[in-house]
Amino acid sequence: MQSHARAVVIGGGVVGCSVLFHLARAGWEDLLLIERSELTSGSSWHAAGGFHTLNGDPNVAKLQAYTVSLYEELEKISGQPCGLHLTGGVMMADTEERMNFLRYTHAIGRALGMETEIITPSEAKAMFPLMDETNFVGALWDPVEGHLDPSGTTHAYAKSAQNLGARIELRNPVTEITQEPDGTWNVVTEKGTVKAEHVVNAGGLWAREVGRMVGVELPVLAMEHMYLLTETMPEVLAFNETSGRELVGVIDFKGEIYTRQERDGLLLGTYEKACVPWSQVKTPWDFGHELLQPDLDRIAPSLEIGFRHFPAFANAGIKQVINGPFTFAPDGNPLVGPVRGLTNFWSACAVMAGFSQGGGVGLALANWMVEGDPGHDIFGMDVARYGDFTSLRYTNAKVRENYSRRFSIRFPNEELPAARPQQTTPLYDVMVRDNNAVMGDTWGLETPLWFAPAGTEARDELSFHRSNDFEHVGNEVRAVREALGVTEIANFAKYEITGEGAEAWLSRLMTNTMPRTGRLVLTPMLNENGKLIGDFTIAKAAEGRFMVWGSSGAQIYHMRWFEKHLPSDGSVRIHRFGQTLVGLSIAGPKSRLVLDLLADIDVSNESFRFMDYREMDVSGCPCRVNRISYTGDLGYEIWMEPAYERTVYHAIKSAGADHGMVDFGMRALLSMRLEKNFPTWFAELRPIYGPYEGSMERFIKLSKNDFIGREAAAKEHDEGPKSRRVSLIIAADDTDVMGDEPIWARVGDRDYGLVSPPHGYGAPRFDADGAETSKPEPQRDGEWRVVGWVTSGGYGHHVQMSLAQGYVPAELADTAEEGLFEVEILGRRFPAQIAVEPPFDPSGARMRG
Repeated sequence: MQSHARAVVIGGGVVGCSVLFHLARAGWEDLLLIERSELTSGSSWHAAGGFHTLNGDPNVAKLQAYTVSLYEELEKISGQPCGLHLTGGVMMADTEERMNFLRYTHAIGRALGMETEIITPSEAKAMFPLMDETNFVGALWDPVEGHLDPSGTTHAYAKSAQNLGARIELRNPVTEITQEPDGTWNVVTEKGTVKAEHVVNAGGLWAREVGRMVGVELPVLAMEHMYLLTETMPEVLAFNETSGRELVGVIDFKGEIYTRQERDGLLLGTYEKACVPWSQVKTPWDFGHELLQPDLDRIAPSLEIGFRHFPAFANAGIKQVINGPFTFAPDGNPLVGPVRGLTNFWSACAVMAGFSQGGGVGLALANWMVEGDPGHDIFGMDVARYGDFTSLRYTNAKVRENYSRRFSIRFPNEELPAARPQQTTPLYDVMVRDNNAVMGDTWGLETPLWFAPAGTEARDELSFHRSNDFEHVGNEVRAVREALGVTEIANFAKYEITGEGAEAWLSRLMTNTMPRTGRLVLTPMLNENGKLIGDFTIAKAAEGRFMVWGSSGAQIYHMRWFEKHLPSDGSVRIHRFGQTLVGLSIAGPKSRLVLDLLADIDVSNESFRFMDYREMDVSGCPCRVNRISYTGDLGYEIWMEPAYERTVYHAIKSAGADHGMVDFGMRALLSMRLEKNFPTWFAELRPIYGPYEGSMERFIKLSKNDFIGREAAAKEHDEGPKSRRVSLIIAADDTDVMGDEPIWARVGDRDYGLVSPPHGYGAPRFDADGAETSKPEPQRDGEWRVVGWVTSGGYGHHVQMSLAQGYVPAELADTAEEGLFEVEILGRRFPAQIAVEPPFDPSGARMRG
């Protein structure tokens, strides 16, 4: 075995072999894959082999489309057949609620270039005649689905990599990983030690154990998964003979099952509610080409529904039951990317849908390792999306929840209960017990969403339409706009940057100029390609000391970026507060009256101006106060250590009692931010958008010192963005947008050059290097065509408008013409109009007054 390698990939499943192939194709030499046993010895060999492009995150779905498009090329490069069956598939809905979910999925597909179609149960039966269509109310047809040979596909990746010069070492377990002071890694195996510049953890079932070798506890857990294979079925043979084609794949939400043709019979798999984790604490190293004991009783409820919905199953003989372990992250998406705090140690694990996602994971990770950027927006797969709160037991609970809900629809107002509460603030009991709050989960932290009236049950009624919170959120918004309210904002990310080099370092990372002492600035952060990777509020507290606030869900993502760019001379230090600093926001036209009662300094408009920062006592407690509010109204953010939060909160409530003070939650806050056209990270602002596309131009100071991404930003400025973020007023009735819906425009034959969003995934084609070469033509309907997509939205309760933000061609972004736009929501198209100025307080007088 060789003693040195540029990169060592640990794990010989489909993901490890894909990473090896993509690194070799990118031009890296001296590559080595180390596998403890044989290729596919973990989960790959017993996988059902299905693939699809649909995913809850459109950016992940794009990489799934790439994976599917790669298989024919792999066969040519390797000479190894993948056993590809592109059959298409249908999702079956048995209730109107599930049908709404399919309509929503189909609407998203329009914006993303997909060719899905809403069909009737009878049309679905024509593709899969073994079903009893009377059990269903409708279906969604997706032509880009199918199945393949798992072993053949994995070997096709491996042989393609070997043809490009990569090496594979089998039957060689890794026993230890250490790092030298110069950053190189020692990968210790039973056959010897390999020194490597880079190490990739593609350990699959053993990824958790590989992570522990370098001191990392990855949020990953294996679950038992069962599917059964029938004996030959005459109904299958009859369909093949009469139609000349294979049966399509079927997902039945009611039964939580999937089925497809397998040779002359059927394969039926379940994601049962009574799911069982496997090896919850430690994966045995001697496990290999083995299966687990089947338990048909556990999946009996799903089988009963399956036999009722697909009667032919009841008479079919069972040839084999497969029960094997697959790994999952808490949300079901992979864990990919550089591991924070470790030099050149990469994650490529928790890829439960390996034959849908393996190629995309390999492409993104290889791009990241070779070019320094994944080349796609993969935050939904980034290992940095999780923090320390994902403990072993938390991961266990969330993975079991995710598995049991894999074929359950997710409502836009649904909060999942497993592993909660995990993190709470000192106000948790006050919010839940005293204030009757409906709580939500924000990066593991309990956050008030809205407040139910006293004496009523505090819960959401799940719906794709306006629900039971609508009236009460509206009351909270109106109270803030007319008087004042208080909300907890502990779910922000908080950092302190100190040192003699702090200001220059921040100025190098951020696009805006840094504030003077006692002042705030808002600023995006870009990557080297000029794309948005962050949005921050920064206060200069003193010379060499800055406070920074950002998105809680991106804390590890941003810390990884911050630490990557830290100077080596120790002139800059970063402290991430987490929940050691919490916050309250008071907002509304009477909020200054309350702060004046609680502060011991002058907080008049002349002394404490808009965008000022002060360190002051509030009700006798040391606090840091920003004069800013995400509501777009007069307001203040008050930050304090947790020990003081209850005192400050009760003082605020007492001081505001005579002024109409109310508690308001996150849903009211988000409603008010829509009324001001404020964007939010991970919706409007993502690494697929440039700053001018995102309409963030007032925060981009090209004339200041050089900053990361400046050259790309200047190019976008000079050439002009192709698309722009806009705010839309929608003439909707009882439902509002949820995100990713298509925006239609009456453009006739005019071509605005926008055929699908940057994360579109319909049937894209890729060149030999994995770059997208073309996209499908946009959906048309006479003079109307899909020109853009929604990023987020909801109801503006004060302005009484259904609002959305989204992206449209730049040529259309400044027109307020009526009758030009429509937005598709749950299968219906509603008239929409661009709000060139914010519907609430367009001049910003309320914030500054």
